[in-house]
Amino acid sequence: MAKALTTKAVEAAKPDRERRYELADPAFSGLYLVVQKTGAKSWALRYRFGGKSVKMTLGRWPIMGLADARAAASRAIAKIEHGVNPVEEARAEKAKKEAIDRNTVQALVTQFEKRHLRSLRSGDAVLRQFNLHVLPVWGDRDVQTITKRDVIELLDGITDSGRATTANRIRAYLSKFFNWCASRDVIDVPPTLTVKAPVKERTRERVLSDDEIRWLWRACDAGGFPWGAFGKLLLLTGQRLAEVAEMTDAEIRGDVWQLASARTKNGRAHDVPLSGAATAALAAIERVADEDGRVRFVFTTTGTSSVSGFSRGRAGLHKAMQEIAAKERGEPVEIPHWTFHDLRRTCATGLARLGIPVRVTEAVLNHVSGTGGGIVAVYQRHDYAEEKRRALDAWAAFLAELVEGKAGNVVRLRG
Repeated sequence: MAKALTTKAVEAAKPDRERRYELADPAFSGLYLVVQKTGAKSWALRYRFGGKSVKMTLGRWPIMGLADARAAASRAIAKIEHGVNPVEEARAEKAKKEAIDRNTVQALVTQFEKRHLRSLRSGDAVLRQFNLHVLPVWGDRDVQTITKRDVIELLDGITDSGRATTANRIRAYLSKFFNWCASRDVIDVPPTLTVKAPVKERTRERVLSDDEIRWLWRACDAGGFPWGAFGKLLLLTGQRLAEVAEMTDAEIRGDVWQLASARTKNGRAHDVPLSGAATAALAAIERVADEDGRVRFVFTTTGTSSVSGFSRGRAGLHKAMQEIAAKERGEPVEIPHWTFHDLRRTCATGLARLGIPVRVTEAVLNHVSGTGGGIVAVYQRHDYAEEKRRALDAWAAFLAELVEGKAGNVVRLRG
């Protein structure tokens, strides 16, 4: 009588470089150790079902030991005796799991990013919001189980955390996502269909005062990289958050920052004259290279991606501003909330104070509306290069005087 397989015998089984082979386990009829030419080993059960020979793979050695293999074979035999084919059952379970996995919010957001978000300039920003607020809550859920109530509760949670505007944005992103799912016949009706924006937004009008600008500049001096230089460049140039965050050295040609159309919100290529202060701020930044030694972004802490965590960066500057203000005035100073985007508005307002014509200010900001829209946008091709330079140089000079406490009188310039 053949001896039962032992763990020692399984370990000692050597591969045959010419062919795979099987070692039967005399202690359990139908159980085999399969040894591949590569030396890989696995367990298999051979049985008959419905008059046909069937082979079922149980698991790989050594993850599945001998005792576990016998237990798995025993469970399979018990199912066979009850009229269930374990191989077909396993296939059905696998198909069911694949169908569930395919319809999880995580899997569908991945497809949404691949087939839709990648074509949008704002795609990366939208995906970040999904990763922050949606996937941690719904990632493993079947998208068909997400209800209107789920959406409302998610948005309520974001709103209650003090981020009402973010909740509005998430609601808009979810609406796009669920509409996309419906268009692909994944769901019948988007659960966002009748969900209203959590809050009514008001157009922001926040402009930093002269004192706040001075405190911000000093906070930037004290804050170090990346947020100190980042705040200065936003204020000095008046450009958009993402445009500054994703700046590269390749875009800087002497004292001009050249933004390609793919990098701007309105799809228009844009040249930004760099004042002496802006050039100095850029020159002071120590570049961070990636693991291959390449410098991809001016503002990066990893070398592989542009700077992120804007809320934390702004909060750090805000705290420093309050400390500087308190020291200057000898008492605590409450500075109203501001955002990085408010620095763009502050720049525009500052240019107006200096007497810069609206059309030149719009050219500086690469803003197509008002005097730059309609027929003007079509037929007026003058790029205002010199006017933009004079405007930003004047703004930088004004900021320097403001920081030094000498900006009592605003000098108006000709456009």
